[in-house]
Order: sequence, then C-alpha cells, then structure tokens
Amino acid sequence: MNKAKLLLLLVLSSSPTFAQQVPRFELDVLWPQVPLGDNWLTGGLGGMCVDSRDHVYLLNRQNVVPDDLDGATMAPPVIELDPAGHVVRGWGNPELLGGRLHDCHVDAQQSLWIVAAATGHIQKWSSDGSELLMQIGEKGTFDSSDGTRQGRALNSDRAQFFLPSAVDIDKSNGDIYVADGELPGGNTRIAVLNNEGEFLRQWPLDRAPGEEGLSELPHCIRLSNDGLVYVCDRRADRIQVFNRQGSHQRNIDVGFAPLSSTENRASGSRGTAVVLAFSPDTEQRYLYVINQNSVMVDVLDRQSGTRLSSFGSGPGRYRGQFELPHGIGVDSQGNVYIAEQEGRRIQKFSFLGLD
Repeated sequence: MNKAKLLLLLVLSSSPTFAQQVPRFELDVLWPQVPLGDNWLTGGLGGMCVDSRDHVYLLNRQNVVPDDLDGATMAPPVIELDPAGHVVRGWGNPELLGGRLHDCHVDAQQSLWIVAAATGHIQKWSSDGSELLMQIGEKGTFDSSDGTRQGRALNSDRAQFFLPSAVDIDKSNGDIYVADGELPGGNTRIAVLNNEGEFLRQWPLDRAPGEEGLSELPHCIRLSNDGLVYVCDRRADRIQVFNRQGSHQRNIDVGFAPLSSTENRASGSRGTAVVLAFSPDTEQRYLYVINQNSVMVDVLDRQSGTRLSSFGSGPGRYRGQFELPHGIGVDSQGNVYIAEQEGRRIQKFSFLGLD
C-alpha cells in the first residue's frame, strides 16, 4: 500500500441478521495538490459538488484570519479542481454571489447552481463563472402572525427564499428543488420550481402526532434516480424521504452515542443528518451521511436505512479527522469528498471496493 496514504478500515455493523457488502475507503493525503492556486488561503468551505467529469467545486466563505493574509492570498469564492486535485480555475465576486455560501449542484449542461443562504437566492452560472444565467429569489421576509408552520411558508413569496440551504435539479425535466430553511425561523419548506424559475409547489417537513414542537430545519436535499426526494431533517436526527409531489414516504433515523460524559455539557445539538450523497451505482445502493454529532461519515443502506459502517477519525485537525464537516460529494468512481467549515479544507477518501 502507498505509504503516503492512510488506510481507513470501516467497522461493520454487528447485527447478526443483516449481512451485506460494505464500501471501504482510504484517505488520499496527496489530494488536493497544494498550495492551491496562487498560494490561496481558504476560509470555511460552506459546500461542495462534483460534476460528470469528476471535477470538484468548492464554495469558499472567505472568513479567514486576517493576519494569515500576510503569507497568502485570499482564495476566490468558487474553486474548481480536476480529478488529480489540481486547480482548474477560481472565480467569483463575493458581492454578487452573496453571503453564507451553502450548497451547489452541477446539472447535465455543466451549469453550476449555487445557494447563498444569507442573501436568500439561488444562482445558475456557466461552469467557468463567466456568465450568470439565472437568479431566483432574494432574501425574503415572511408573515408569521398566525403562528403556524404553514403560515410562515405559505405567506412568503413562493419564489422568494428565506435562508435556503440546498438545491438539486431533476435531470428528467429540469425542475429545481430547494431546501428553504437553513436556520430555525426560516421558511422551513421544500420548494419546487420549473426550469425557468417559476413556482410549482411546496411542502413542509413531515411531523407525526406528538412531534409538533420539534423544530424544522431542512438542511439538505438530494433527488435519487428512482424518483424520491431525500431531505436532511437536521433537528430530528433523521432523513425524510418524499416523492416528487411531496408525499412523505418514510423516515431514516441516524443515531450516535456520545463517547464522553454528558453530565455537565450539552450533547447532540449539531445533528446526525446534516448533508448526504448517494453512491454512484445506478441503484444508488448506499447513502453517505455527514453526522456532525459523531463527526464521522455514516454509510447507510439506502433501501433499509441500516447503518453499515462509518469512516473518518472523529473530531480534530489531523488527517482523516474533521472540524465541522459541512459538504459531501461522490464522484463517478465512488470516491467521497468531505468539505469542512471549521477545518477549512477538502479531503478525499478513495473508494477501495466492497467487503
């Protein structure tokens, strides 16, 4: 094995009634190639995405330590890397892109969709950043005077977003799916628009009887090949699955167990289902979920929701560890990429096969 790589062996679920092949990975410590660009310094990476060529796009929030700029230059808001980890280009005007960059998606035409949570809009760019092709929404306000969850969502302009967190595109027809509600107090809805940005429909997260007081925070959204919409219900530590019309299909619970005593501290407040990605096989057999409570990546069987394993080495700044992981992507070879908000870096976990 290449000594420059750290082998990360996945620990299988101990359930004797469930046997399945499980992906395993190793950390590629030589990816990306550094220094990035012209001695670029990145701030928190708010999100990332991977295109059909296995190019990786990073969303850089530029919140750096100012004194560090004596020895570096500020990295641009959008950074594109090739499969080998070399910088292809960096671009973006932070004033135009907006604040709190949070998620991105590359569609079948290689257009790059970017979510700016703080400024409340979704932008569609040419892949090289030379042309802004579409902008949907501005930072919205909403009337919550009736005190209801539906009132907050439905009384806002339907194509106006309030703290959007994620975007995905239906490759069958170009419909735009937005998780709108990055923080409590936002619209807390899934909004669907057509490929021209015109509002089609919306729905809230599902709440069963007795869950009315459970805060809603749709923090991610991804569409599967078999017609389902996966949403991170972050405050409930689960993934909610809907059909494309918004009918709730099921929940996938994502748990964790604290390793230190919780007697004198809060525990579990970050969420176990923060962002997710599918494995690249046609059946999308596996879900890869960033669990910010355990600070690892959970590998779930998509159909059953069973946790098969986890990888990463928990919280920390050493290789293979994470500091507030906030973005995840998978390329066509099955390699998994993790972008860190506080770690301010991207790490690649190379797919080794199934055990």
